[in-house]
Amino acid sequence: MCAAAIENSWVNSFPELKKNKDRAWCTTADKAMRMQVKQGSVLFRDGDACNGYVLVVSGSIRVQKIDPQGHEIVLYRVEEGQSCMLTTTCLLAKQDYPAEGVAETDVDLVLLPLDAFDAALAKSPSFRRFVMANIGHRISDLMLLLEDVAFGRKDVRLAGFLRKNASKNGDVLEFTHRQLAVELGTAREVVSRLMKDFERKGLVSLGRNRITVLRLDLLAGIAERDG
Repeated sequence: MCAAAIENSWVNSFPELKKNKDRAWCTTADKAMRMQVKQGSVLFRDGDACNGYVLVVSGSIRVQKIDPQGHEIVLYRVEEGQSCMLTTTCLLAKQDYPAEGVAETDVDLVLLPLDAFDAALAKSPSFRRFVMANIGHRISDLMLLLEDVAFGRKDVRLAGFLRKNASKNGDVLEFTHRQLAVELGTAREVVSRLMKDFERKGLVSLGRNRITVLRLDLLAGIAERDG
């Protein structure tokens, strides 16, 4: 059994890796560096070099793209038990990051050095399957995001976002209109107009950086429209 699997509890967040007994993976796991990152820290920026494979033990990293005009869109989040797809593809292609990653919460992560990652990828079939499966899942998520941004109605997407978060976190949500715009990949003015419309219809009540969901059922109805 790998020494890392005995001594380092981080592998418990990755069942596929915990079961892996390949010698190449064990060597890589023993070289893993545990890191604690504070909320709000920028882990990588557009154009930064990629120096290691990132595995999130706990917390959430928001990966986003910002255009020259300052508009942002959230591409995906890396959470417990997940790896960062952009990091992986940058390592494989030997390219710099094309987006930025920000710690949305305090993050406990593991960094596998580049040389150890390359060795495990080449010599450990189980690790290679883990890496490729994570890329495949994330590409599917990005295709859904692309379809949503390109073809989805903004009111439908906003209602869906509010419904999802209200179902998880309760009726009172703490979001600014700018934050919602980033999540949806649109302009703040568009979000403000839609939120005012939702308020007029009695679906929500708006406060300073706060949204109270009044009619989750009606939001669900909007979110489920075919568009």
